[in-house]
Amino acid sequence: MRTRRSVRRPVPALAALLLAAALALTGCSGAGDDAAGSKAADRGLAQDQGAAGAKEAAPGGTGSGSRATAPVKLPAQHIIRTASLTVQVEDVPKALDEARTSTENAGGYIGDETTTRDAEDRERTRVVLRVPAEKYDAVLSGLEGAGKLLDRSAKAEDVTDQVVDVESRITSQRASVARIRALMDRATKLGDVVTLEGELSTRQADLEALLARQKSLRDRTSLATITLTLTETPVEKEAKDDDPGFVDALAGGWNAFVTMLRWLAVVCGAVLPFAAVAALLALLWLRVVRPRLPRRSRPAPAATAVGPLPTARPAPEATQPRAPGERD
Repeated sequence: MRTRRSVRRPVPALAALLLAAALALTGCSGAGDDAAGSKAADRGLAQDQGAAGAKEAAPGGTGSGSRATAPVKLPAQHIIRTASLTVQVEDVPKALDEARTSTENAGGYIGDETTTRDAEDRERTRVVLRVPAEKYDAVLSGLEGAGKLLDRSAKAEDVTDQVVDVESRITSQRASVARIRALMDRATKLGDVVTLEGELSTRQADLEALLARQKSLRDRTSLATITLTLTETPVEKEAKDDDPGFVDALAGGWNAFVTMLRWLAVVCGAVLPFAAVAALLALLWLRVVRPRLPRRSRPAPAATAVGPLPTARPAPEATQPRAPGERD
């Protein structure tokens, strides 16, 4: 009996060993199956994603592909527009009033204005107009049609890069100022506070300069500048008939007569001082000098061989007839 028991004991031990080996083999095969299954799942997921991407990239598909093909929104352009016009009109004040009215109706305003007259007494006015950029073309066309266009020049300058650069620098400068102020709030030492105050003043000055430049660019891009010069139309003289008539001859004779009188008056005016002096000298001679001169005696009658020449006797006085009864 003891012998049988000793023979039967190794059987359970061998069975336990075989069971453990079977379990180990089963675990290894399960792990291999799990790894293979996970790899297959990964390959399937990749295939599904590729198919979805191809569907989105296809025409009419939706998703990220359609967003990539959407038009990119470009920044607004900032352009400075200037123009110069010279227009010849019949009535300069009237044309100037019309230009002022059209500018104000467009939402602009009048700048500098200068009015002069040339050597031929023709009026000339120069005025600077500021109009909104969207109304620039309409106002410019209206001014060109006000009269005869003599000169025109226009210029457009794109300053979009400058505007974007200034805006970016303003944003950075504001953030820098905010950081300096935050540091000042946390500073405890007097030296740190003084240093931060100096830095804050410098950065604020830079910020104000950038803001001023931004304002200038905004004004120049939002309002176009038009320099208008208005000149008066010269009056054309009527051509005269070459053949002179009676009226022309009469007018010419009268002009010659008036010219002669004018020259005579000039000559008289030039001789008058000398004539006055001569008259004064003659008066002095007759009134003062001549009466004081000794008078000359009459010369004796000349003697001849026969005797002295008879002297002329005075003529006898005519006797008048006596009246009756009158005595000698």
